[in-house]
Amino acid sequence: MAIRTMIVDDEPLAIERLQMLCAREPRIALVGTASDGAAALRMIEGLQPDLLLLDIAMPLLDGIGVARAVGQSGRRPAVIFVTAFEGFAVEAFDLAAIDYLLKPVAVDRLVRAIDRVEIALEAARGSSMPAPTGEASSESWAEEFWVPHRSELIRVGTDQIDRIEAERDYMRLHVGTHSYLLHQTISALEQRLNPARFIRLHRSHIVRRDHITRLRHDGSGVWFACLRHGEDIRIGRTYLANAKAIARG
Repeated sequence: MAIRTMIVDDEPLAIERLQMLCAREPRIALVGTASDGAAALRMIEGLQPDLLLLDIAMPLLDGIGVARAVGQSGRRPAVIFVTAFEGFAVEAFDLAAIDYLLKPVAVDRLVRAIDRVEIALEAARGSSMPAPTGEASSESWAEEFWVPHRSELIRVGTDQIDRIEAERDYMRLHVGTHSYLLHQTISALEQRLNPARFIRLHRSHIVRRDHITRLRHDGSGVWFACLRHGEDIRIGRTYLANAKAIARG
């Protein structure tokens, strides 16, 4: 499937160059361009692109602001930042950007970035497939997830996952000393995990039940779950009763 792509840049020449590069990449279907952040948000809502080629330095609403805004929407496109500045890379990747390209963009560099987008989109489509229906659906819990990592898709079995932490509309799967990002909301992911093996402790945390070694409170009414590898996860009030039920067996 072609990757529906939108270019956002306040420089007409930069848009023109990216259009030329996109025309040489058969996986890209260019659906629109915008010259400022506010216009980009309006067009994203209507066009529903799969990918944004997003400049950072723009007047009024910059590219970081655009990425943050779409990250809070229900359907988040993949983001590749395309900029003349190196100094925003850390903030860009904190927003789960797929890649960070410096202008002028080389053809081979764009191709590698699109490779990563393709992997991420395939993983997102696979992870959002509905659970099977029928008499056995209550037992059809996810046994594995395929997650993008560099230029690969990696199989992560649910029995390998220690805990899951929400990062906007991505989930960070903690597997031993490694972690992987999965494009899915925590509520959707919770519905796919076997509640006999996993428990939600907070609006942003799901934990393997057998990794909880004890529960403690800090004297002010705040409870924490202490995990096998030394992490302490704060328990939200909404989830405290379920957490205490673990101790009752």
